[in-house]
Amino acid sequence: MIRKIVLSFALLICLTAFAQENEFKIPDYKQIEKEIQDKKSPFYYPNLMDRLAKNDTIMTHDEFRHLYFGYVFQPKYNAFWRSPDEKRLNEIFGKEKMESKDYDEAIKLINHTLSEFPFDLRQLNLLAYTYHLKGDEVSAKTASFKFHSILNAILSSGDGKKCESGFHVILVEHEYVLLNVFELESKSQSLVEKCDYLSFEKGKYNVDGIYFNIEKMLENETKSLK
Repeated sequence: MIRKIVLSFALLICLTAFAQENEFKIPDYKQIEKEIQDKKSPFYYPNLMDRLAKNDTIMTHDEFRHLYFGYVFQPKYNAFWRSPDEKRLNEIFGKEKMESKDYDEAIKLINHTLSEFPFDLRQLNLLAYTYHLKGDEVSAKTASFKFHSILNAILSSGDGKKCESGFHVILVEHEYVLLNVFELESKSQSLVEKCDYLSFEKGKYNVDGIYFNIEKMLENETKSLK
């Protein structure tokens, strides 16, 4: 059920973004770090996070790029992060039929998860779906806006054709959310230099696989082991 939710809510907008495969800009992490730490910058990180928390739907693409890629410089960044509410949410969305009380509990749990890690794409998409089921279309559109804005930031970072132009992600789960959005199924995963390479069954799709740049995840892993 959850996989169908991801596909139904994410597919339309992101297909348009993915089609613009030549229009990407590899993140300049040094410049991003500098800008998000400058109090006079429009990309000053505390201000961007405050606007995100307040559901500001006029945030720009560049602001979301600084939010997403700038998160790797925040003390809370953990490349191995998992939602503390994942087990209970899987139980709720695993039901054959959800009831009104399930909507309220799911919304509460997801918002708790997002307060810990605002870039959990899976939970953002489930939040939009749950608000839709509850009949709160305004909140559904707000959650969907965040989901697509973050995903488009990832899509704007590369084309996935080779490691040098791989999509930059800060969490492995984001790789699989992107695959789900485009209804792609990976056959295997391997580490190629600073990239995750997800290969497909030969001849099944137009490409044999997709590269995801995980350099900041690897740096975070190294730091955590020290």
